[in-house]
Amino acid sequence: MGKDADCVETCPFGALEIRDGRLYVNEKCVLCGACVRKCPNQALEIISGVQTAPVDLNAYRGVWVFAEQHDGKLHHVALELIGQARQLADKRKTTLSVVAFGDQLDAVETELSCYPVDQIIIASHPKLKHHRCGPYAEILAHLIKQYKPEIVLCGATANGRSFFPRVAARVYTGLTADCTGLDIDPASGRLLQTRPAFGGNIMATIVCPNHRPQLATVRPKVFPAPVPGEPRQPEMIRVKPPVVLLKSDVELLEFISEGGGGQSITDADILVAGGRGIGSADGFKLLERLAELLGGAVAASRSAVDSGWTPYRCQVGQTGKTVQPKVYIACGISGAIQHLVGMQSAEKIIAINSDPDAAIFSVADIGLISEWKPIIQKLIADIENRKKANNS
Repeated sequence: MGKDADCVETCPFGALEIRDGRLYVNEKCVLCGACVRKCPNQALEIISGVQTAPVDLNAYRGVWVFAEQHDGKLHHVALELIGQARQLADKRKTTLSVVAFGDQLDAVETELSCYPVDQIIIASHPKLKHHRCGPYAEILAHLIKQYKPEIVLCGATANGRSFFPRVAARVYTGLTADCTGLDIDPASGRLLQTRPAFGGNIMATIVCPNHRPQLATVRPKVFPAPVPGEPRQPEMIRVKPPVVLLKSDVELLEFISEGGGGQSITDADILVAGGRGIGSADGFKLLERLAELLGGAVAASRSAVDSGWTPYRCQVGQTGKTVQPKVYIACGISGAIQHLVGMQSAEKIIAINSDPDAAIFSVADIGLISEWKPIIQKLIADIENRKKANNS
């Protein structure tokens, strides 16, 4: 019994217990292996991370949103998810909770309290200031096992795409990535998760019938963000992360922002986008000038980014970012479906392409069959002349 007790005390999560003289492992186990290493008789072994026992689906209630933040400022996709998650929670007649990790998150708490959430869960620690997949995944998995939400949503950002699959693996459930639609099946109460499949040629609706929680990442700019209101008083839960969950095989030496100036393409109201038809990095300088004059930003197709003409942060499409500007000016972009899924929700699409059969014209409000360069040069000249006239 004494040796068994050593194993029980070793577990930082209380996952081991002795009943009737036998050692049992409960649902709090995160497969960290501490008990295996401690066991003096080598009687414990992690054979498989696959959970085969039936899941009590009724034990899971509530909708969670993981709110990504950077330096105390919420990523806009977190607010978009709150709006959609509120609808899901109302249909399930349950609560909406928002989870945020970081350090010194007072501003995040204040901002979140202005949105229709019932509960805010904060895990704050200096080691969580910058995103690291390992600790973020371990802590979120730990919280899921403790509180048992039935739905957990996360933005399909670079960070979300990197750590959310790890969370799914740790809680033995499925994950639908890059969703563009979410709803509740009125008959079963399951989450209906819609995403593009086969290169965007079809839309697949996926369900997770046998495991919980139901996990999904959602592309930014898919759902509208709710309008903030007066500060509410949601329930606050402040979590002190267990030290063992903060450990990581990656040591963060320095965080260097990509920089580049200008506004993000996901925030800009006007985007001037270039594709393979631009022909060179010099061509993008003209697009940058037009975007500057219009108060917008430069975007690009994957082929232009792969050619090294503009950085990845400008990429729009299935493997880039989803944008929803007021005006999208597409120059020399053919309109492959992988690009269209990232920009076809723009309020006004203006396409310039010398190929009359280019697919981009199928979604354009205004189509110009022409070489892009003369038109862009004329636009730049006209705008500059008008500004000079107004200043004279």
